[in-house]
Amino acid sequence: MNSFIERYNPVESQEQIEKKISDIISKSNSLYQPETLKKIFSLIDLTSLNATDTNTQISAMVEKVNEFQSHFPGRTNVGAICVYPSFVPLVKANLKAAKVGIAAVVGGFPASQTFIELKVAETKRVVKEGAKEADMVISIGKLTDGDYDTVFEEIKAIKEACGEAHLKVILESGVLDNEKLIKDASILALEAGADFLKTSTGKMPQAATLKAVYIMTQAIQEFYNKTGKKVGIKPSGGISTGKQAVEYLSIVKHNLGDAWFNQSCFRIGASSLANNLLNEIAQLENPESEIIKYF
Repeated sequence: MNSFIERYNPVESQEQIEKKISDIISKSNSLYQPETLKKIFSLIDLTSLNATDTNTQISAMVEKVNEFQSHFPGRTNVGAICVYPSFVPLVKANLKAAKVGIAAVVGGFPASQTFIELKVAETKRVVKEGAKEADMVISIGKLTDGDYDTVFEEIKAIKEACGEAHLKVILESGVLDNEKLIKDASILALEAGADFLKTSTGKMPQAATLKAVYIMTQAIQEFYNKTGKKVGIKPSGGISTGKQAVEYLSIVKHNLGDAWFNQSCFRIGASSLANNLLNEIAQLENPESEIIKYF
């Protein structure tokens, strides 16, 4: 796998990255406006990944999505609903909202500490049940041990198991303790066929960071320059306000351009963000708006 890595530019130093991020964020205030927040809302993967999830709770979430436009006329709905594999048939049976995708976590989420045969079988099953997107976690222990070949081959096998479904590869960037490891993981996922790079599971203390997204989008840009293939980016984990979402968007727009600000190339994983965005939009449009409790 070193031949892949060597074709990419060396990662910048922590100091260089932090300086560039600071410069980018300082100019992001202009993005904090209702129309941008509405667009970000339409790129949310509305997520419920709790051990306590029930059929009743997931059905209620789906119904909120189904009824969204009757409560918020003229607004674009969320991008997708993301759930554990066993809930995919339930979501498919009940989801009526147009243009909202079904995503499922796969591959022994969130630890990825199971056999590759089971990861592949789980991926095939969720696609058969109706998922159009699969979110997998890389084998973090193998990556940090330097076993890049296994990491690459597992991603490749799960991508093949996806068939026509899109594969989002979660790097769990918060536990990768240096900039080079984040970039190496990004490159392995890109070269193995990822359709999206995703930061985090949201199940670790350190989730998405601006630094990780900066490095990941740099790798995506280099991959695009080499291949012409646009790979998406999904910041996920710990993003709960519109202002935070705008900061991540500003990094994406700086490194990849406006062509990535759409459902095919940019998503945000969220649970609390959806409702908070609705409130921030309302407050920007009318400071006297009442608090919204929809999701």
